[in-house]
Amino acid sequence: MIIEQELFEQLDFAENPLFETIITNLLEQKFAVIDHFYDEAEVVALRNALLERHRTIGFKKSAVGNWTNEEIDKSIRGDFISWIDESKITLAEELFFKKINSLVTYLNKTCFMGIFQKEFHYALYPTGTFYKRHLDTFANDDRRKLSIVCYLNEANWPKENGGELTLYLPNETLDLLPLPGRMVIFESQVIEHEVKPVKASERLSITGWLKTR
Repeated sequence: MIIEQELFEQLDFAENPLFETIITNLLEQKFAVIDHFYDEAEVVALRNALLERHRTIGFKKSAVGNWTNEEIDKSIRGDFISWIDESKITLAEELFFKKINSLVTYLNKTCFMGIFQKEFHYALYPTGTFYKRHLDTFANDDRRKLSIVCYLNEANWPKENGGELTLYLPNETLDLLPLPGRMVIFESQVIEHEVKPVKASERLSITGWLKTR
């Protein structure tokens, strides 16, 4: 404990219990689920920002693969997305990145993860859409270290609405409802996952990746 305290003092960095929980979960099980990572007011502001962008600019149909082999395949993936440029963000998006950037700084300073880049987009799944089982990495690009999903749905999202995030773990499968304010973070190159079909309403989120060199 004394050594840990001296380390934090040298880094001029205070221990964050929430981030420590995330780190512990990632080390022990390769994923973490944090409810209320964003509070109700932040979720409402981000949801409104997503819907306003969708109304005024429109989202594009998502694709599979990366820029070298990108293709649209509705039998695999059905969501619509809009990338978020951190240099051109709204006040709500600024609040989003404030927490994400704090987490990144903490991971780099305490775990020496070497995260130097991040990418995030809004995601909208209309009723009937899904994303089949996959890994968040590419054969020609393995820079994605951690995947992050933050849900912006209405508070009354029942199980009957579907849209669960399913994590395929070594000894079980875990279905996670897309509850508002919930953040799921997991190792991009390790955990296969899918989005189950959305049965009602529209499933809203911000999805992204923390990337190393």
